[in-house]
Amino acid sequence: MNKIEFGDCRETMRRWAAEGVKAQTCVTSPPYYGLRDYGHDAQIGLEETPEEYIKSMVEVFRCVWDVLEDDGTLWLNIGDSYAGSGKGPAGNLGATNDERNMTHTKASSFVPAGCKPKDLIGIPWMLAFALRADGWYLRQDIIWHKPNPMPESVQDRCTKSHEYIFLLSKSQKYYFDNKAMKEKAVGGSPGNVTHKGKTAYEAGDTKMRTKVGLTKIGASETRNRRSVWTINTKPYKGAHFAVFPSELIEPCINAGAPVGGIVLDPFMGSGTTAQVAQSLGRQYLGCELNPDYKELQDKRVSQSSLQLI
Repeated sequence: MNKIEFGDCRETMRRWAAEGVKAQTCVTSPPYYGLRDYGHDAQIGLEETPEEYIKSMVEVFRCVWDVLEDDGTLWLNIGDSYAGSGKGPAGNLGATNDERNMTHTKASSFVPAGCKPKDLIGIPWMLAFALRADGWYLRQDIIWHKPNPMPESVQDRCTKSHEYIFLLSKSQKYYFDNKAMKEKAVGGSPGNVTHKGKTAYEAGDTKMRTKVGLTKIGASETRNRRSVWTINTKPYKGAHFAVFPSELIEPCINAGAPVGGIVLDPFMGSGTTAQVAQSLGRQYLGCELNPDYKELQDKRVSQSSLQLI
């Protein structure tokens, strides 16, 4: 497969569905509500209200549904916005990491019906619930904890240092390789005590270790991945817009598609999903509205490792 097509992702995916194209998993981060004007009439994110934005997103993911295998999954990264703040979410700004370089939009200054100025709108959960109502199984909310969040000058709330990744599926049973996304165990789980106050990890209790998801690999042990992922935001040279950290989507791809499987991203941007999929032995399939990103995408998929340059 390994291709990226330019144009409205909804039109592209409808054509792929008609052609019988299928992907195993979708890993994506769509344009956030009211964050930035990319200069294209068909862009998503500049809708007048959150409800219109959610409606556009539901339409996009109906198209994703039609391209996914029946046992496929969707890994969706989405940030929030504040009503009438003139600012989008505190996301990863790529090479700038500076709120002053954001292009704020009319939508981000709007106070939606039912909200007061300065209210947190709740875009991620609005979208998650809308997708659930549209037929998706809402399986998990994963917290992306950012140790190096974008600085904020606010004095009446905490600096935002997290975003959501939602795991959704088409079916009750779906492809999910939990072993491929295990993480290193650190000291065992204090809640799983075997005897004399020792944890399964400390006591060497193989049966208990297996029960709580600890797996022996050589001299180290791994455990089932937890739902809070601590990953730094990282810039990508030449990109002045938000980019996916490779480490954020590696576990999604490892769990969501087998080696050789196809990973879909309808908002390909600079091509991180394609690069990581290829580096992990998967194929990629993507859409992108802005053809100006092609040079960056070509550069990234030609790299043989996950190292950002």
